[in-house]
Amino acid sequence: MTMIYKAGMAEEVQKDQAERLRLIMRNKDETDEQKRRQPRIITISSGKGGVGKTCIAINLAIAFAEERKRVVVMDADLGLANVNVILGIIPKFNLYHVIKKQKRIRDIIVDTQYGIQIIAGASGFSQLANLSDDDRSNFVNELKNLGYADIILIDTGAGVSQNVLTFLKAADEAVIVTTPEPTAITDAYGIIKSISAEINGPNIKLVVNRVRSVMEGKKVAERVINIAGQFLNLKVDNLGFIYEDSVVPRAVIKQDPFIVSAPKSKASESIRHLMSRLLNIEYSEEGGFGRFLKSIFGGRV
Repeated sequence: MTMIYKAGMAEEVQKDQAERLRLIMRNKDETDEQKRRQPRIITISSGKGGVGKTCIAINLAIAFAEERKRVVVMDADLGLANVNVILGIIPKFNLYHVIKKQKRIRDIIVDTQYGIQIIAGASGFSQLANLSDDDRSNFVNELKNLGYADIILIDTGAGVSQNVLTFLKAADEAVIVTTPEPTAITDAYGIIKSISAEINGPNIKLVVNRVRSVMEGKKVAERVINIAGQFLNLKVDNLGFIYEDSVVPRAVIKQDPFIVSAPKSKASESIRHLMSRLLNIEYSEEGGFGRFLKSIFGGRV
C-alpha cells in the first residue's frame, strides 16, 4: 500500500509540474498585454536519436523568424545538448547553471545572427538527464522569463524520460520526428503512445525526415498515423516531410543552418512548408521544386 501511495503521489507531482509549466510559459500571472501575447509552445521530439530533430528545430526556428516571429529555441536535452554546437556558438552559461541556481534563465539567453535566440543545454552532466522533482520544479519556475516570445521551440531529448514527458505535456503541439528506418518508426510510435496516456496532452504532428521520394514520405506517415488511430484511438496530423538532401550534412559540418547557406535547396523549401502549415499561412517560392510540392499536396505539404 505504501508503494502504491508513493507512486500515486509522484504521478500527481509530475502532473502538477506540467500544469505549472503550461501556466508559466503562457504568462498567466503577467500583464493584460502579455496575456494577449501568450507564447506558442512547440516541442520537437523523437523516439530515437539521430533522426535530425535538433537540425529541424533550428532551421524551423529561422523560418519562423523570417516571418517576423520572436523565437526562442531551448535545448531541453539535459545531458546531451547540441543546439549551440550546430550553430557554432560557445555560450558562457547554460541550463546547468540555471538548474543549479547559479544563474537565472534570462542570464543565459543568447542572441544569434539568424534572428533567433537560444538557450543552451548542458552536455556531459549525467545527473541532469533525470532531474529530481525539486530541481524540475525550480527549473519550471524559471521559464516565466520567456513570456515575451511569440514561439518557444523546445528541442527535447530523444526517448521518453520524465524530463521529456514534462515538456511534452506542457506544449501546445508536439512535433514528432521520424525517418523511414524501421527502428525510428517503432520508436516514434512509442513516444506517441506515451503522450496518448495524458488526458490533456498536446496536439501531435508527425514529420518524416530524410525521405527519398514523395511516396516514401506518405507511406511512412500513413503507417504511423493509422497505427496510432487504430490502437491508441489518437489523431496524429501529418505535418509533412523533409527530403534527403546533401546540403544538410554539409551545413552541419560547417555549423551553418542549411536554410541560410542553401535557401533554395529541397531541404530548405521543405522546412518552409512545415513552417507555413504550423502558422497556417500560404507559402510560395520561386522555382519548380516548390510548385512540384504544391502540385502533389494541393498547397499542403
